[in-house]
This record gives sequence, structure tokens and C-alpha cells, in this order.
Amino acid sequence: MKRAAVGFTLLEVLVAFALLALALTLLLGTLSGAARQVAEADQRTRAVLLAQSLLARQGVEEPLQEGTHEGRWDNGAYRWTLQVVPYAEPRAGAAVGPAPTDAAGGPRLLELQLQVRWSDAPRDVLQWRTLRLVPAGLERRG
Repeated sequence: MKRAAVGFTLLEVLVAFALLALALTLLLGTLSGAARQVAEADQRTRAVLLAQSLLARQGVEEPLQEGTHEGRWDNGAYRWTLQVVPYAEPRAGAAVGPAPTDAAGGPRLLELQLQVRWSDAPRDVLQWRTLRLVPAGLERRG
């Protein structure tokens, strides 16, 4: 009586290794993509926190000054540009221009436009626009 052979053939072992290699390749690709997304999210979160901090200080530490201001954070990893301009109110059917200033020296509305960039890639830039009401005599014109 002959016994049936027990075990795997060479072909079955090769197919199993090929499937294992394919599965590991897909898994490692997914993990590296996830790690890249986590790093990008970290950079964006850091940029948002730095921008919020900068915008919160505007008009508090020193009077707002019209013009363009630039700077860097984290040893140049993040670059920011802040433009402070008089607010231009868009009017339906009329040309958009600067808001009229109060002849009596009343408060003014300034628009702050902040751009934060952390690389030269187009996706690595964030922008904010906000308004600040400046009491008469507290802003400096640059």
C-alpha cells in the first residue's frame, strides 16, 4: 500500500510567497502614504496655530500700520506676509473702492490679509482675511 505524499509542492510555496510579497507591498505603500499625510497635517496645523497667534497680536502689541509686513517662523520653515489695507466695501452695481474715511476722525475699518507658506508647492499655502476696527488716532499709516 502506497501512502499519499504529504506537504506542499514547490509551485504552491512559490504562489504563497508571491501573494505574501504582494500583500506586504500594498501594506507598506499604505503605511508610507499615511505617514506622509500625517506629516502634511502636522505642517498645516502648525501653520494655522502660528497664523492665529500673529493675527491675535495685531493691534494689541503696537498700533496697526497700513502696508505689507513679512516675517519667518521656525528658523525660516514658515514664511508669512501680512497686508493691512483700508477695508473696501463691495457695493452692488458700484465700483469697488476704498471705504470713505470719517472726516470727524472716527474709527476706521482695516482689512488684514495673511498668507502663510511653508514650501514652494502651491498646496503648501494658507490664506486668511479678517477685519479690525481701529479707534481714531490709534493706527499708524505706513
